[in-house]
Amino acid sequence: MKVTSSTTITYPIVETFHSIQGEGAWMGVSAFFIRLAGCDVHCSWCDQKESWPIEAYPQWSVEKLTKLAKKTNPAIVVITGGEPLIHDLNPLTYQLKELGLQVHLETSGAHPFSGNFDWITFSPKPFKLPNNTIYDQVNELKIVISSELDLQWGQQEAKKVPLNTIKYLQPEWNKLKSKQLIYDFVLKHPDWRISVQIHKFLEFK
Repeated sequence: MKVTSSTTITYPIVETFHSIQGEGAWMGVSAFFIRLAGCDVHCSWCDQKESWPIEAYPQWSVEKLTKLAKKTNPAIVVITGGEPLIHDLNPLTYQLKELGLQVHLETSGAHPFSGNFDWITFSPKPFKLPNNTIYDQVNELKIVISSELDLQWGQQEAKKVPLNTIKYLQPEWNKLKSKQLIYDFVLKHPDWRISVQIHKFLEFK
């Protein structure tokens, strides 16, 4: 399906920036990030709480966003948030694809799926359950771990995604014991991997 862009279609933008993908299967790859405003998941440990309100941010047109992404010439374009699926992502993603860009999504899946993506990183949260439309789309499952309960949640969610989904456990930075929990778990469950955020170690954005 081809979706035609319109100059009247806009998205609330917290920021755009060119960096590397700092985690997951595409770690280390040149990436142009589009951070959309708006989130109703409200993770207590979120490091992007400033992205939660929509009204605080300017609206950018699809044309402006796609031209900037193309000019940057990244390996991938990552749409993140906030919670991106609050918005209809079809107009933005289809225009990015029309320009020959590879488009990735980072989402909790808490809202109905929309958009045209090459790769989807799914990070579900137990306190705002995912919408069922996300599960068949997932390439990468990322569970943030702060306690044993999170490990149980992750195993439950892993049963719902495709068999070839790459499965990651990522420590919650403010909980020191989470690192040991993940280490011990992965040694016993070889189908899971440990995810680290290398941009924090390298002090990149």
